[in-house]
Amino acid sequence: MDKPPFSVSARAINLIAGISALIERCAIRMEQADALLLRKANRIKTIHSSLAIEGNELTESQVSDLLEGKRVVAPLRQIREAKNAIRAYEIYPSLDPFSVEDLLKAHGIMMEALSDDAGRFRRGNVGVFAGTQAIHIAPPAERVPHLIENLFQWLKNAEDHYLIRSCVFHYEFEFIHPFSDGNGRMGRLWQSLILGKLHKLFEHLPVENIVHANQQAYYDAINASTEAGDCGAFIDFMLREIFEALSKAAQKSGRNVGVNVGANVGVSVGVSVGVNEKKLLKILKSCGGATAKNLAEGLGLSSRQVERLLKSLREKGIIRRVGSDKSGHWEFL
Repeated sequence: MDKPPFSVSARAINLIAGISALIERCAIRMEQADALLLRKANRIKTIHSSLAIEGNELTESQVSDLLEGKRVVAPLRQIREAKNAIRAYEIYPSLDPFSVEDLLKAHGIMMEALSDDAGRFRRGNVGVFAGTQAIHIAPPAERVPHLIENLFQWLKNAEDHYLIRSCVFHYEFEFIHPFSDGNGRMGRLWQSLILGKLHKLFEHLPVENIVHANQQAYYDAINASTEAGDCGAFIDFMLREIFEALSKAAQKSGRNVGVNVGANVGVSVGVSVGVNEKKLLKILKSCGGATAKNLAEGLGLSSRQVERLLKSLREKGIIRRVGSDKSGHWEFL
């Protein structure tokens, strides 16, 4: 078992400490009354982000419709990519991040009908190009099974922190480029799985969203690591982005925890709101794009009851709807 070449900077050590402190604060958010709806919203964002990085042009609303079994008008390949990703993330809880067999199983689902060798390692040589310029030539195809087996053995047996292991694995996976297609989305999925061994929170704060928001910096960190022959730059980048994502999530958690709903969501002094209205406002604070149907599921109420609550809050001057019922969002006044 060969150890991948990487160094851990003082900055990375400080970030690990900061991330560890933030994890429990963010976990509180996932235990609140609207957690089910929030997790669903995050899953939609995750699938949309991972596909958007690869050039898929479906909107979050369209991904949400596909998740609910609705018909979407879009290029067939893009719809297939989204449906495959939905299926792949549905089996997330059952995937073992230390299993090569599970990696191939997930790739088979993710790339079904999109790649001739879905669920199998590539049999030809590949490279990453910018126009006609080769940015990275991956190892020969015949070496892929051994390199992946070695990487998984290191991942399972290394004593490094899971945050470090997840970043090193992600970089090495992209360097090996084990599949003819789908390497990016599989690498991001697998880092989230590894982070899930640290805390289940990472199933709902996935790497895909982080990378999508900082796509060019992500590729720059990969290129810098490749040039240095050491993925320390990639480790620093990913840990910084994970820290920032957790910081934002913790801030939202702090605003939403508590009984003073008026202070949390900006309700004016003297405006009376009922118990269910308070619950609804908490959800809208986190998920402004939620539909009435989503809200009903999150609150355990009927769609008609939710419509009445929304109407009441609008009449009280607390919220307003911006845009259409399908693709718009709620704003606080």
